[in-house]
Parts: sequence; structure tokens; C-alpha cells
Amino acid sequence: MVKEYPRFVSLLTKNTVALILAGGRGSRLKQLTDWRAKPGVPFGGKFRIIDFPLSNCMNSGIRRIGVITQYKSHSLIKHIQRGWGFLRGEFNEFVELLPAQQRVAEDSWYKGTADAVYQNLDILRVYKPEYVLILAGDHIYKQDYGEMIAHHVRNEADMTVACIEVPTEEASAFGVIAVDEEGRVVEFIEKPKNPPCMPDKPGTTLCSMGIYVFNAAFLFEQLVRDADDRQSGHDFGTNIIPHLIKAGYRIYAHSFNESCVRREDEEPYWRDVGTVDAYWEANLDLARVTPELNLYDKDWPIWTYQEQLPPAKFVFDQENRRGMAVDSMVSGGCIISGAIVRGSVLFSNVRVKEGAYLEEAVVLPDVEIGEGAILKKVIIDRGCIIPPGTTIGVNRAEDEKRFHVTGKGVTLVTPEMLGQSYHHFR
Repeated sequence: MVKEYPRFVSLLTKNTVALILAGGRGSRLKQLTDWRAKPGVPFGGKFRIIDFPLSNCMNSGIRRIGVITQYKSHSLIKHIQRGWGFLRGEFNEFVELLPAQQRVAEDSWYKGTADAVYQNLDILRVYKPEYVLILAGDHIYKQDYGEMIAHHVRNEADMTVACIEVPTEEASAFGVIAVDEEGRVVEFIEKPKNPPCMPDKPGTTLCSMGIYVFNAAFLFEQLVRDADDRQSGHDFGTNIIPHLIKAGYRIYAHSFNESCVRREDEEPYWRDVGTVDAYWEANLDLARVTPELNLYDKDWPIWTYQEQLPPAKFVFDQENRRGMAVDSMVSGGCIISGAIVRGSVLFSNVRVKEGAYLEEAVVLPDVEIGEGAILKKVIIDRGCIIPPGTTIGVNRAEDEKRFHVTGKGVTLVTPEMLGQSYHHFR
């Protein structure tokens, strides 16, 4: 369903507190998360992954947000402080950082997703919410959470799980859901090896998006019960949800189709950019003529912290020395000097020197690409200095000696691989 109105703001969203789980490393992104948590990874030319759930909250009318951090969170914390500090506490609006701080026991970091919320239970109670929205901090999508909360209230649910239809061969990476005719969840299996299909859609499986709405009092009660269970892994998908279903509580599924923000002719867009290939593909999709994700939507903007940078500049207009970018996104502070960029995404402050050639390149901020370098099908991490004449993405065997090359042939380059040092809190 495509809505005719831009958002669903009501007392329901005003009485909701959102918690974004942003503590995971995201190890499938390989060296991209050596020095930063996955939600803090740059995305889309000027954003970071966590900007998407944060912006969804803002646009949905949810302005009380806690961000739960743990793994190498410095750059993520710095980004949130700089870009998301505009809310006014006097109006009971905030984006608060909730780092792992051994609040419950001195030897206890966050043990699982449910434990991460449990360890902040005293803070949550001070907020006095009616509803609690639990979000993953590492996915790219646009969703009106107000629609989901309204659906939760209409069903008189104890908990609601946002769901998306996934090809069955990919479903083993998700929590798999079975529902009855009313949309009530009757079974939940976390990451099964052989996921079942939907009864009416062969080859398709209904999966959890890791987005949950709880009645606050019910959530608090269940978190305390789970914390006292020594057999539990203290995880929503593995422990909490299966217990609630077995105990007969009212758990409902909410279809992402009903709350996804998109144009009338678009399919719902949701991406887990959790692998190097998926990250590369999702970034390059934005450079297409009509990308699947619309970043130019004034009704549902994506907010971020952005440095005050000069506009991108393209210099020299001579044969064999023309600074140009085609089918590409180029961010502020970039200078392309007598070089050619095709089908690529350049983040802020990228310098591309004379005679260089880039094709299908995702180049993160503060990168310098030397004269005559050739880069194809690459991800260049922040702060890399590519020496003049370097060739990457042409000879796989040579690339594998120095860099990380994926099965699909995407080459990931970091400063460490080049023998360079860079400010690691990035």
C-alpha cells in the first residue's frame, strides 16, 4: 500500500521511545569494521548507516531515542553528537547514547539484544513510555514507524514484529515467521538451516526485520523474567519471541509493505548491507538514473552530520586531460583534476589526480587517488592514499596478494593494506 499522506504522527508516536541497537561489529564487512561498528560505516556519499533508522524516527514523530552502543563506537558516538544534537531536552526530545557501561554487573558487557535493553531498564523507566520501539541500527530503508505502532494498537498486541518477504534461499540469515489468518505469529525460528516457505507463496519466506514494538510495561516484565533465566542467551530472536509465542501472548506480524515510504511505482526498499558485495552494490545503485532508494524525497528526508565543505569541482577541459564524472555521485569537497570517473560514488573530500580512471568505485571520505591510477570495481576505505600509477581491480591474482577480494570480484582497500596509518577513530 502506498500512502497518499507523508507520515503518521500522533500521540502514539509521541508516547513511544525508540531504542536503536547499534553495538554490533558487522564482521561480514571485513576490514571496513576493523575500527568502527557497522552502524557507523559511511553510506551513500555523505551519510552513515545509522542515519536511516534515526531519520525514520524523526520523520515518524518519534523524538525520544536511545542509541545502544558497544563495539568500537567512538566514530559512531562522535557522529551522533555532531549531527543529532539539535533536539531540545526542554521539550522532552533527545537522542541519548547508551554505551555498554557494566550497569548490572562489573564483568557484564551486553550479552545479547534483549540484555542490551535490560541493562538500560532503569533509564527506560524514567522516560515513562507507553510503547517501546526496538530497531536494528544497521539496515538501509525508509519506514513510517507510526503506521506500525498504530497496527500494534489496533490488534491489542503485546508485541508486534515487522516482517519482509525474502526469497527462501536467502532466508536462513533471518528469523523466520509463521502467522495465522489474522496475522498473529504462531512460530518463530531464528536463522534456520532449511527455512520453510509461505504456504501461499512457494519460494518465498516471511522473515523478521529485527524491528519490534512492545507495550512498555509488558517489555519490562519480560526482560526481568528473561534476565533471571540462566538458560537464556538473552536475545530477542532466539529467546524472547519463542517464549512469548509458547506462553500464548498476543504477538502480531506487521508487513513492511504497509509502512514502507516509497513512490507509487516503487517496490519496498530494505537492504542489509552486511557483506562487502552488498555494501558495494547498494552504494552504486544510488548512482543509477532512477535508483531504488530515493534520497531526493523532501517529504521523508535522510538527516546526517555534514561538514561545511566547498562544492565538488571538476577541472581541466582539454583532450586527454578532462576532469569529468558520468553516472556518478560526487560529494562536497571533491576535486577531480583531469581524471575520469564513471558509475561511481565519491564521498566527501576525495581528490582524483590527473590521468586517473575510476569505474564502479565506492570511495569513502578523505581519499587521495594519484596520477594515472586505475581503479575498477573497488571500495576504497577512508583515508587511503593511492600511489600514482596504481592499478586495482584489473588483475585479481595481484590484488589478492595485498587486498581483500570478494567472490564477486569487488576489491576492498584500507590504509593498513597499503602500509599507511590513518586516524583510526573514523
